[in-house]
Amino acid sequence: MHLPRRPKLAPKLALNLALAGLLLSACGHAPSPAAKVDEPVDLLIRGGRIVDGSGNAWVRGDIAVRAGRIVAIAPALRLPAKRVIEARDHIVAPGFIDTHGHLEGNLFDKPTADNFVQDGVTTVITGNCGASAEGGLKGFFERIERDGASINVASLVGHNTVRQQVLGLANRKATPAEQQRMEALVEQAMGEGAVGFSTGLIYLPGLYSDTPEVVGLARAAARQQGLYASHIRDEAAKVVEAIQEALDVGRQAQLPVQISHFKVSAPANWGRSRETLVLIEQAREQGLDVTIDQYPYAASSTSLQVMLPDWAVEGGREAIAARLADAPTRARINAEIVQGAQRHKRTDFSYAVVARHAAEPALNGRNISEINRQRGRPATMQAEVETMLELLAAGGAQMTFHGMSEEDVRRIMAYPFSMVGADGGVQSGAGMPHPRSYGTNARVLGKYVREERVMRLEEAVRRMSSLAAQRFRLQDRGLLRVGYAADIVVFDEQTVRDRATFENPHQMSAGFDAVIVNGVLTVENGRHLGARAGKALRSGSSSSEQKS
Repeated sequence: MHLPRRPKLAPKLALNLALAGLLLSACGHAPSPAAKVDEPVDLLIRGGRIVDGSGNAWVRGDIAVRAGRIVAIAPALRLPAKRVIEARDHIVAPGFIDTHGHLEGNLFDKPTADNFVQDGVTTVITGNCGASAEGGLKGFFERIERDGASINVASLVGHNTVRQQVLGLANRKATPAEQQRMEALVEQAMGEGAVGFSTGLIYLPGLYSDTPEVVGLARAAARQQGLYASHIRDEAAKVVEAIQEALDVGRQAQLPVQISHFKVSAPANWGRSRETLVLIEQAREQGLDVTIDQYPYAASSTSLQVMLPDWAVEGGREAIAARLADAPTRARINAEIVQGAQRHKRTDFSYAVVARHAAEPALNGRNISEINRQRGRPATMQAEVETMLELLAAGGAQMTFHGMSEEDVRRIMAYPFSMVGADGGVQSGAGMPHPRSYGTNARVLGKYVREERVMRLEEAVRRMSSLAAQRFRLQDRGLLRVGYAADIVVFDEQTVRDRATFENPHQMSAGFDAVIVNGVLTVENGRHLGARAGKALRSGSSSSEQKS
């Protein structure tokens, strides 16, 4: 594995990293020189079991931090320190990098991002599923720097965001001139620091694009060393074809591919992860740089609007409302949704649960079958679809869909090039969101590492740190190394666990002693301290080159 390259140290810091011979470490990597003994370090993490992010076995040792960077790692450091964190033989690891976030909507409402940080996350990749910051990444990054945030943020540039700027919500191919304008927007965003280009090919307006359009935009990202991250066109019956399209984009555009929230949905497809993982491995053997990410749950979350046929969403909200108000068109929509559900071996819509419905919040947490019965309708699929159409006509709803099998979740998690991404946003306590926004990393560590032994601890940390840093070119993060940014998490491997549930999602994870972001203690003993030391991470720059 090609790990992020070690940055050069500033002259002053290099002078302070003396006495290397006194600190020969058993950590399995180069000796870690210490700071000058007469200059206190900002933090000293003492007595932990260091899991450095490389996948190597843990070793006992201390870590010293000064000015936001790791300045020493050794079995025992005798340094004056402004603050000492007693790790008490708990795990000391790189801060987790969430590869799949959606921060655009809520980060500035709650910049402390408690649900992420208190799950051990220090960096989030946003701009996924084709949706990046409105108004461009330059302003988005500048606002993070101006207002402050408790997490580091990197971003992809979103296909749907770009396409809507040029074509609106039109259901047609782009003209050559429109394609050129979209490619220019992608190149501009890459120049502003995007780490790659994302698609959400089940969402407006990207669902109306063809493969050549996506390839052209991916090439624009490739010219500045970006990757292609895709929410593919289908994760159910046509999942193989959808994966092949993503792989073809990578081959034609000649850039790395990241397939988002890798899964197989609907009972008719359960078990097909055997087939889909083979596609990924074969592509890698053929020379395509492709990896995947996953959240550790057998339920997804997205808008109720995705239940509509593609033709029915053209034009957006007003056009959808007009179609639902037309009786023959509404009947056609109903019939097509029922037919699709039956093809997936569904007998009802109890798997679809309302997470947030602004028009009638009392429905939050109830499934479509329950709501249908409450409205006095018969327990038929046609009647349940009518209930869904009413929710859509009343403004729509965010949903949780219990559509996957636990067997597939475990099999995908065992794949060595699968990373961890919550597919969540910053939460403020409203609605009944998917618990993945709160508990993703703790769930991996508690359920799948400690309890089910799907993978060992060191491997899980590698997936959450150095593999993600490598994938998104975060040059000096993801490993515990001298000179690297001091994003660090301390946790008890015996007690770490997710507490958020589908019934009670607004609960922080347990077992985290400390979370440090850019050298600043941000979470202590499960309590957020209010610090906002996060940075906007632009592609191609080390943290020493980022603005504070």
